[in-house]
Amino acid sequence: MTRDDIMRLAQEATLPLDLIIYDKFDELNWQRVERFAALVAAAEREECAKVCEGRIAEGLSFEGCASTIRARG
Repeated sequence: MTRDDIMRLAQEATLPLDLIIYDKFDELNWQRVERFAALVAAAEREECAKVCEGRIAEGLSFEGCASTIRARG
């Protein structure tokens, strides 16, 4: 995830822009935010993998896996 992606998502989440504007945000803080974003993404990937594994355990195919993941909300 790029800084631009993080910035876009932060704006969508209505975070105060003064917290994320490049020239007010030092490198260390960006590294922390990027690490946080990576951890959130990794956790979500794991949950998505569990959805697919659950379908297999139930004897279902991967078809429908995407819709099942999207339905998680």
